Amino acid sequence: MKKSVAVALSGVLIVAVAGGWWSMSADKSATKSAKAPNAGAGGGMPALVTLATAKKQDVPVTVQVNGSVVSLNSVDLRPQVTNTVSAVHVKEGQFVKAGQLLFSLDDRNDQANLARARAQQQKDEATLADLERQYKRSQDLVAQNFIAKSAADATLSQLEAQRAAVAADRAAVQSAQVALGYATLRAPIAGRIGAVNIYPGTLVQPTLSLVTVTQLDPIAVSFPVPEGNLQDLLEAARSRSKVEAVVTGRKELLTGTLDFVDNTVDPQIGTVRAKAVFANADQSLWPGQFVGTRITVRTLNGATVVPAAALMMLSDGASLYVVDEAKTATRRKVKTLHTFGTQVAVSGVEPGEQVVIEGSQNVRPGGKVRVDAKAPAAAPGAPGAPSNGTTGVTPGSAASSDGTDIKPPRQERA
Repeated sequence: MKKSVAVALSGVLIVAVAGGWWSMSADKSATKSAKAPNAGAGGGMPALVTLATAKKQDVPVTVQVNGSVVSLNSVDLRPQVTNTVSAVHVKEGQFVKAGQLLFSLDDRNDQANLARARAQQQKDEATLADLERQYKRSQDLVAQNFIAKSAADATLSQLEAQRAAVAADRAAVQSAQVALGYATLRAPIAGRIGAVNIYPGTLVQPTLSLVTVTQLDPIAVSFPVPEGNLQDLLEAARSRSKVEAVVTGRKELLTGTLDFVDNTVDPQIGTVRAKAVFANADQSLWPGQFVGTRITVRTLNGATVVPAAALMMLSDGASLYVVDEAKTATRRKVKTLHTFGTQVAVSGVEPGEQVVIEGSQNVRPGGKVRVDAKAPAAAPGAPGAPSNGTTGVTPGSAASSDGTDIKPPRQERA
């Protein structure tokens, strides 16, 4: 009996102790809830974020691509007759002027033909002069009725035939002069000649190239532009916009003028070919050389610029969080106008508004946020952010927006 009573009292004591412990735990939880800070709209802690201020600035839309240097004029010089070279008047790599003598061919036969044609012309001209005198005398005799009119007509017929013969002689002289001109080969344009593999005594034919003359100043740079920028490129061509090029080993950028836009778009890579003309007095550009080019096709005046880190690409489009003075975050849809480097020009945000650039994954629409005091405020145009918009592409690739400074391409060929 006493043992049963003891067991019962032990059970009651255990229940009482457990009840007291549960009551103390509930009181502590209530105390923590009372001391907790105000919760956001979602009932959680305010999200820790980093903010940046939207800025207003002019954003140039530029296209940065790799181009190749091409000559505006390049002539492959060939003889027009089969002949032997008598003299070479230039050296390899020499700069020549238009009309400068380059090669002389053996012209002895042509000189003889020209002399023969001139002699025949002189002979026929003398005969023509005699017939003119005879015809004049025959007219006087006909007027005095000393000879018949038919005799004067016969003399006139001989005179007309001789005039035709003299005209033919003049044409023969001109033909001989042209043939003699083939014996001298002159530079058709001003430029630099290439390799010379022809020497005196070489028998040359019209199928053989003697030398190539390439114009170097001015010179052109050909580069591809994405078809998405075609209309802007055409407008830039009408205004003869400036094009920048950088050459390996040269610190200063070269500046040229947009001169040509091709009439077709390459359907395989989606680009249109453009060409800019550069002054090249110091031969900084060389035909066939790869150079980096950059052209500003248009400018977004007074655009709103935010850091690209603020954008969230969702299923319904691009959006970002805007924070008001009460530290309340609002998700707002925006339209991307142009991306350049770490910045992006958008519509849907006003200059001066605060946008979230870090911690947006913890933010809820309408929720409260708290600013990370340790993180410095970021703003467009800060050091390290490029100030000019660039769209970098390489031939055969789609347009990209890396915003890096223009760099020379690798000196390699595929």
